[in-house]
Amino acid sequence: MSKKAILADMHYCTGCHACEVACKQENQYPVGIGGIKITEIIMEDGNTSRVNFDYVPYFSKHCNLCAARLASGEDTVPACVRHCGTASLHYGDIEELAKKMPNMPRSILYSPK
Repeated sequence: MSKKAILADMHYCTGCHACEVACKQENQYPVGIGGIKITEIIMEDGNTSRVNFDYVPYFSKHCNLCAARLASGEDTVPACVRHCGTASLHYGDIEELAKKMPNMPRSILYSPK
């Protein structure tokens, strides 16, 4: 069986935090613990009054790609991927997801140890 991973495309993430909520609910994590966290990065352009917002997903050591959810047959993808409204998160074989990265310059690939 090939190693699984999540590919996060930051280009489309809107920072809605649906992935965080889905992860916490699925895994019943206590306050302050989660498998994924969306961090907002604000960049101001000093020459104009333009402000850019970037949303960056960080996967923690608690993320196991919803192993119990997948093993039970409840779903075929982790909760965060299922609930991402912008399809910024993709689940699959790590090798296949890695092949997509050259076309997604603002992406990260996560696979637990």
